Amino acid sequence: MTELTRPYAVDTTATRSRTHTWVLPENYADAVDHSGLDLLRRSLDGDFPQAPICGTLGFRLVAADEGRAVFEGEPGEHLLNPMGSVHGGFLATLLDSALGSAVMTTLPAGRAYTTMQLGLNLVRPVFADTPLLRCEGTVIHAGRTTATARVVGAADGRLYAHATTTCAVFAWRGAA
Repeated sequence: MTELTRPYAVDTTATRSRTHTWVLPENYADAVDHSGLDLLRRSLDGDFPQAPICGTLGFRLVAADEGRAVFEGEPGEHLLNPMGSVHGGFLATLLDSALGSAVMTTLPAGRAYTTMQLGLNLVRPVFADTPLLRCEGTVIHAGRTTATARVVGAADGRLYAHATTTCAVFAWRGAA
């Protein structure tokens, strides 16, 4: 069994703070004219902002290809639950982002998606000092919009979690 101890020296009396920033597109409606893959590639190039949730939780899109999206996330103290491990919601959000974005890469202009079901398995605990996590979402079947992904520590190659999703695909708000 993994012992939940703090493996590093830390001042538990110090108050900490975290500030994050984000940018919204001037008009999300402009995105309706681009395929999902184009939007993600524009985001990687800096021409379209990454989703605000990325700055909130400290993860980012690092790659996108047809049927595939990769995110990386840095665990930290700001993500700890009362037991001293990283909250499972961080991993769920990282997985959901990679899975949904993988589905997004298959969508033509004017189409959007939303998560309908997310099933995840947390395999081992993540701590504040766990190495950078890498999550790769891969589409299994775009017709039914089902995808699968896993999260591994990029530095140690260990499996921390894996998940599947079902997404609803619909006309983007404002699409003709």
